[in-house]
Amino acid sequence: MKRISIAGLILCACSVPAASAQKTINCPPTVNWTEFHTIDMARWNPCETVLGVNNVGSLQLKWSYTTGGSVYSTPIVVNGVVYFGSFDHNVYALNASTGAVLWSFPTGDLIYSSVALANGVVYAGSMDGDLYALNARTGSLRWSYPTGPVNVGSPTVANGVVYVGGGSDGVLYALDAKTGALRWSSNPTCWYLESSPAVSNGVVYFGDWCGNVYALDANSGALRWSSPVAGGIVYHGPAVTNGVVYVGSNFGTLYALRASTGAVLWSYYTNGGIYSSPSVANGVVYMGSNGDRMNALNARTGALLWSYPVPNVVDGNSAVANGVVYEGSDDGILYAWNASTGELVWSYPTGVDSSPSIVNGVLYSGSAFSNTVYAFGLP
Repeated sequence: MKRISIAGLILCACSVPAASAQKTINCPPTVNWTEFHTIDMARWNPCETVLGVNNVGSLQLKWSYTTGGSVYSTPIVVNGVVYFGSFDHNVYALNASTGAVLWSFPTGDLIYSSVALANGVVYAGSMDGDLYALNARTGSLRWSYPTGPVNVGSPTVANGVVYVGGGSDGVLYALDAKTGALRWSSNPTCWYLESSPAVSNGVVYFGDWCGNVYALDANSGALRWSSPVAGGIVYHGPAVTNGVVYVGSNFGTLYALRASTGAVLWSYYTNGGIYSSPSVANGVVYMGSNGDRMNALNARTGALLWSYPVPNVVDGNSAVANGVVYEGSDDGILYAWNASTGELVWSYPTGVDSSPSIVNGVLYSGSAFSNTVYAFGLP
C-alpha cells in the first residue's frame, strides 16, 4: 500500500457546515448503490455506517477481478452483486463478497459509462450506440434501444423511466423502463452530449459540449430553462440537491445554479479543467480538477473549506460516505480524505480512473489502467 504524506495539506480557516444543511435521507433496510449518481443525485451514501474516518485507514484488498479492457464504469452494488461495464464490450455481474463472476453479457462495443439497476433490470449503454436492458439475475436481454452512434453518458432511472444521452447526436432519450418504448426525445443541445442526466423533483438536468446546462420536464421533455454559464465542455453530469445544480466545465469553473431557474448562485475557479461530476454531502461540495487538487467548498456560498494537492490530474468522480470522501487520480492512486478536514486517511495504488462506490463497509472501484475492479474492506 502506498502512503502519501499529508505535509502538503492546505486548509482555510473555515468550518464545515453542519449536517443539517442537507436534507434528511430515510435509509432503507438494505443499502445499495444503484447507479452513477445514487442517492439524492449527489454521489454520496448517507446510509453507510460501517466504514468511516476512524477505521478507513485499515482498508485492505478483499478481492479483485481483471477484465479484458479498461474499467471506467462505477461499480454499482445491489443485493450483494456488483455490476459494471468494461472496454472488453461486456457487462459483468460479480458476487460482492468474493468477486466470482455470476454472468457477463456481450455488447457490440466498448462500455465507458456506468450501468444502472432498478426493479431487477440492469441498464447499460455501449459505444455501439445501443442501450441494453438486462435481467439482473441472469444477464439475459430484455430489450435494447438505439440511442445514438456514440453512447458514453450513464443512464439514470426514475419513476419507471430511463433517461440517457445519445452522445454525438446530442439527443436526450426518455425510455419506458419495462419495455424500452420511447416516451420522448429532446435535442436542445448544440452538438455532443456526454453528460449523465440527473433527475430531481420531476426535472432532468444535463450539460453538453458547448457548455450549456439544460433543465427539461421529466414527463414531457419540454425545456424548462437553459444556461450557457459553464462556458466550456460539460463532460459529466451535474449533482442536484436541495434545489441547487452543481456543475463544472473543462474551463475550470464549478457553478451552483438555482434548480428552478438556472440562475447563478455562485461560482468557483479550480485552476484547472473539470472532467468529472461533483459530490455533495452535509452542506459541502467535493470537486477534483486538472489543477491537480481535490477541493471542498461550502455548498451554500462556494467558499473554499479545504484543498489537497494531488500529484496528477484529478478527473475521476468523487464519492462520499460516513465522513470520508473518495477519489481517484491519474497518478494511479485511489485516495480517501477526512471529509471535514481534508486530512488524507488512506490511499492505494490501483491505477484507478473510475468512480468509487461505498456499500456496507466495502469500497469498490475500477481501473482503466489495470482493467480491474477492486473491493476493499476492513480486516
